[in-house]
Amino acid sequence: MSILKNKKYYLNIILIVISKITEKGERMDIVALQLCQHYKYNEVKQALKRNIDDLGGLSKFVQPKEKILLKLNLLMKKDPEEGVTTHPIFVQALGDILTEYGCQVIIADSPGGPFTKTLLKGVYKACGIEGIAKSSGFELNYNTNDIVRNHSNALVLSRITAMEVLEQVDQVISVSKLKTHGMMKFTGAVKNMYGIVPGLIKAEYHFQYPELKNFSNMLVDVCSFKTPILSFMDGIVGMEGDGPSSGDLRRVGAVIASSSPYALDVVACQLVNIDPMSVPTIQRSVERELIHKDFSRVAIKGYGLGDFSLEPFNTPDIVDLNFVRGRAPKFLEDPLNSILLPKPVFDPQQCISCGDCKKVCPAQVIHFHNKKPYADYKNCIRCFCCQELCPVKAVHVKKSFIKKLFF
Repeated sequence: MSILKNKKYYLNIILIVISKITEKGERMDIVALQLCQHYKYNEVKQALKRNIDDLGGLSKFVQPKEKILLKLNLLMKKDPEEGVTTHPIFVQALGDILTEYGCQVIIADSPGGPFTKTLLKGVYKACGIEGIAKSSGFELNYNTNDIVRNHSNALVLSRITAMEVLEQVDQVISVSKLKTHGMMKFTGAVKNMYGIVPGLIKAEYHFQYPELKNFSNMLVDVCSFKTPILSFMDGIVGMEGDGPSSGDLRRVGAVIASSSPYALDVVACQLVNIDPMSVPTIQRSVERELIHKDFSRVAIKGYGLGDFSLEPFNTPDIVDLNFVRGRAPKFLEDPLNSILLPKPVFDPQQCISCGDCKKVCPAQVIHFHNKKPYADYKNCIRCFCCQELCPVKAVHVKKSFIKKLFF
């Protein structure tokens, strides 16, 4: 009997060990990575299908007859080939996969500017989304109502204003674009969810949280308020330099997916040779233990990073408003910040005097003289919304030569 008891004892130990190993395996964040060089429907669709298979199949995340909201990156009225917005072929391929599975697809975003039906119509049309929605039978969201909800897991944004459509769907899938960003250095799956905040409320949050740490914590709060069940990234053609709207296009040839938006952003950064820990949203995700600090629990399936061999992306020079805090006497902090921080500058030749920069400025520091914009840099919070939403790329981010020289 004692031998039998010992066998049972050791068997239980083995089962516990296996259970622990399984638990560790379940905690791994899988990021599916596929090569895809062109916006050809069949090529993109096959890459997306392989991504979904690598993540365990659609049935692991959604069920037939569910309403699925595809949260795109539709920053502004831009032709798809300008690389500012999620490409319509990417959206159509993903939407068709979901429709064929039996889901109802709803497309939504809150672009820059006021959240109105007129603006949404213009953005959907200009970005090529209206056409693919019509041909594939997707629903375009025109509900511009908002909701205000408590957010118990938030660090800074304990009460959030969001699009009402979030409460009219079963699941949310993020469909972001691989781009650099003037304030956050990189914009990916996490920051893409900022678009669930309607219209000019985003500008209010910019003004409320002007410092990098608080602002990036707020972005993580927004993402965790309605964490997408899946996140996909259109990395076929990315944007480097003065992203997210005025940068240079780079062919990356990648389609990326994960159930973790935080892990997806890490892999996307590694893919284009951006240090993930230099991106504020990833820093906050690590601090909040949404992702392991050494990324050891991120596993890539499909293709490997070495299959791409990309030159490092040219990235914006992001600097916190408190860059000189602790480095200089208190009375010199404001003057030095004004000199050392990058700032938006306006090209009078390129400017069309539309006034969009003034409308979207959270700090209201832009004024017009002789139909040309000027900024009060003393009160500028360096959010670069003016640069981000200028329709003709007339706003540039000027880096400080002195900062480069001394820091």
